[in-house]
Amino acid sequence: MSENAIANGTGADAAGLSGERADLLALLAKARHFLRFTTRDLTDEQAGRRTTAGELCLGGLIKHVTSCEKGWTEFIVDGPSAMPDFSAMTEEDFQRRADEFRMLPGDTLAGVLADYEEVARRTDELIASLPDLGATQPLPKAPWFQADARWSARLVLMHVAAETFQHAGHADIIREALDGAKSMG
Repeated sequence: MSENAIANGTGADAAGLSGERADLLALLAKARHFLRFTTRDLTDEQAGRRTTAGELCLGGLIKHVTSCEKGWTEFIVDGPSAMPDFSAMTEEDFQRRADEFRMLPGDTLAGVLADYEEVARRTDELIASLPDLGATQPLPKAPWFQADARWSARLVLMHVAAETFQHAGHADIIREALDGAKSMG
């Protein structure tokens, strides 16, 4: 999608998509931009630094959003088998999930951003090629999902955008506490 299409909200991209698909691509591009923008000019150490009472750091937030976007797009294609049965997760499963929220030894900001870019590229390709955005899948078992609920690909993609925007807000707070930089204002 062109930077102009994203910036002016035209909902059209270089591949010629328009309408709902272009709107979804533009929405996701904007959410991703705000999240990535919070890491501008940071070192690996700064990207891994916790600046609030919580466990969150900027690099960890991007790792988490990458993992979530990847999992949800796999859900669109493969259904609930692509996601864990959250009601049966072990301590090790929860530890792996917690590791998504922090920079681990060997993680670099450049690597985390590259992984995110690759997942975003695959998501954008999926949006462009899905035969039906209204196709549904049953949600995986989890205490926070209604039993027997189904989500359409469209709803999943809106959820991914909402989660990305939410975490971009978290990232703004972390970045401002880190060095005073703000995304806006």
